[in-house]
Amino acid sequence: MTPGSPDDVRSRAELAAFVRALRQDLGRPEQPWENATLEDFLSALASWIEDSGGWYRRFGEALPADGDWTFFARALDAATVYE
Repeated sequence: MTPGSPDDVRSRAELAAFVRALRQDLGRPEQPWENATLEDFLSALASWIEDSGGWYRRFGEALPADGDWTFFARALDAATVYE
């Protein structure tokens, strides 16, 4: 299953489904991830978050000012211990 487009995520349930699809996509031989280890993935995630303004500018969009950064941070933190 491919994750689809992040632009299609509009709800918490859709975000959870997107993350599950990413997990299923990990390790597919036909389209390997560049950052397939947890260490590489988290490093790339932090770098992208820092540089995300450039990504948005490149596509002629504004970085969302109203993103729920706390929710995303809590989700990442909780995933370190949640079963």
